Amino acid sequence: MGESIPNSESDLELYQTKFDPKTYLGYCYQFAETSGQKDNSRFVTFVLCQLSKTFSTGKFRGQRLIEVGTGPTIHTLISACEYFEEIVVSDYVDSNREEIERWLTAKDGCFDWNAHIQFVCDLEGKRTPAVVSETIRQRVKQVLKCDICLENPFAPVTVEPADCVVSSLCLEAACKDRDSYRRSLRAMVGLMGPRGVLVLIGDLDETFYTVGEQKFLCVSLSQEFIQETLSELGLTVLEFTLQPAQDRNQNHKCDYEASFHLIARKNV
Repeated sequence: MGESIPNSESDLELYQTKFDPKTYLGYCYQFAETSGQKDNSRFVTFVLCQLSKTFSTGKFRGQRLIEVGTGPTIHTLISACEYFEEIVVSDYVDSNREEIERWLTAKDGCFDWNAHIQFVCDLEGKRTPAVVSETIRQRVKQVLKCDICLENPFAPVTVEPADCVVSSLCLEAACKDRDSYRRSLRAMVGLMGPRGVLVLIGDLDETFYTVGEQKFLCVSLSQEFIQETLSELGLTVLEFTLQPAQDRNQNHKCDYEASFHLIARKNV
């Protein structure tokens, strides 16, 4: 299965050399249900549908959206980009930020997100893929280095408070235990302005995932722990949606019990 990467603040640097964005995208973000990718296709569909439900009505909108731990992806912005004037994306891994920049500048060899964008356009029935792509490229103003283990994840850069913070599959991978998860979630909430909205996507009861042959460890989370932590941090959970994993015992790429999508609002 490959070498295990211990998740700690000092070992996070190993993601720089061990995480391959192209392998990750090729396996995790295809719609094809072949070559053992059925559960990945379910996850992508689940996330795109939930994000469309969250953002497509325009209920959540504002000046600034920050995504923490974007990875090499842009799919989380497809529905949201229409409603925020400025978007900041971020990741710890240099090659992930380079992959985002490659797509933003439409360079040869960038990952093809057209199928994902078309899926959302068909779902919402109001924009074309060309319009969505152009909107994302115009509104992403910064691609920042991000270390969620820091009180200011973007240090030494300071970003103005966000109306909405989004994060997908980041904290459970970056944090070594529940205490560090709690601290990192506090740092994420610190990026939000008054009455800001948090949209969090992740996996429950997951202890590892693999990228190619490389195995990475995760902190195991429960719905109760996440909700309690958000409440302690002064947020009210508005929605918490689950999609159970299929064939968990036969999945040798990761061992999550369920994927989740939640919406929470800062109380003050």
